[in-house]
Amino acid sequence: MRTDQTPALSHRLRGIPPTVFTEMSALAVRTGAINLGQGFPDVDGPASVVERAVQALRSGENQYAPGIGRPELRAAIAAHQQRHYGIELDPDTEVVVTTGCTEAIAAAVLGLVDPGDEIIVLEPYYDSYVAMIQMAGGVRRPVTLRRPDYRLDADELRAAVTDRTRFVLVNSPHNPTGTVLDQSELQAIADLAIEHDLVVITDEVYEHLTFDGLRHVPLATLPGMRERTLTLSSVGKSFSFTGWKVGWATGPAHLVGAVLSAKQWMSFTSAGPLQSAVAHALDAEDAWPGALATDLQGRRDLLCSGLADAGLSVRVPQGTYFALTDITELGWPDARTFCLALPERAGVVAIPAQAFYDDQDEGRQLVRWAFCKEPSVIEDGLRRLREADLRG
Repeated sequence: MRTDQTPALSHRLRGIPPTVFTEMSALAVRTGAINLGQGFPDVDGPASVVERAVQALRSGENQYAPGIGRPELRAAIAAHQQRHYGIELDPDTEVVVTTGCTEAIAAAVLGLVDPGDEIIVLEPYYDSYVAMIQMAGGVRRPVTLRRPDYRLDADELRAAVTDRTRFVLVNSPHNPTGTVLDQSELQAIADLAIEHDLVVITDEVYEHLTFDGLRHVPLATLPGMRERTLTLSSVGKSFSFTGWKVGWATGPAHLVGAVLSAKQWMSFTSAGPLQSAVAHALDAEDAWPGALATDLQGRRDLLCSGLADAGLSVRVPQGTYFALTDITELGWPDARTFCLALPERAGVVAIPAQAFYDDQDEGRQLVRWAFCKEPSVIEDGLRRLREADLRG
């Protein structure tokens, strides 16, 4: 029997560190620092959606929803995909509701990946990708979006394929770089997937949060890709309800069925009253995410110009909630050391982006900042950074 205090982890979890988001947000609470790290807004989404949730709670929608999701939400998701992208879906077989996009990622990987299967992943990556691939016994093959432009190199993508490659996991708009994959990059992925008969899993949670006139193009819309693409998204980012944890997976019935097969043994179902409210959001508040993106573009510009004024080298993102800075010139050994010292130095918390890299040389000096906060909060954080000594 173990007598020490180390967690009694299974082999599938060993070597996976705790998520950096929990660690840094706890640091913000403990120190009273401004949290410009974790990506959650300060203000809720549309009031009509909240009211629909209250109505659902009061009218008795409080028992188990169907495991695949409430019919009205699956219909709303299918209508959203058709309206925005021209993708036709059968809501009864090609849509499944999940407990946020994080569960969609987990269920997709656990439902599809066999031990030894290789999965090409765009690096830097959302940290749950690493955890779920390891839990499934898969092997990740990172393809790095390299500084300073963070674009996909088609030659590196092709070089990552081996005879054990079965999947490509794509995130666009991309967290944490803010890159929105362009037509040539998407076509390179599509060509590779078709040539090698690969399934593509696409994480599109920031699909509506793009800037400067850019538009997100789902991989499933490219010729030959609908039948091999599993698309994941959620209400959290587009409608500022990150705590509701209502997401979905869409695509061919055999891929969606694999997600459902795994999900049924995880959450089984997701919050029923919130599903009804999310259906209302997609159907009745369709213009809201576009207005949010316009507002976020202004906050992006506020944050990026302020970070530059504070002496940080910043890359202006094309989408998402986040901007990256390179702190090499400040003299710190790495971004983690910088971020752990930042609350005491400046009363601000950010995220060390090295946590999202296998290639530590590429990510060691990168810090992620969130601009999904109220302008007054961003301005206060920037003032603190300007007044602090940020040198290592």
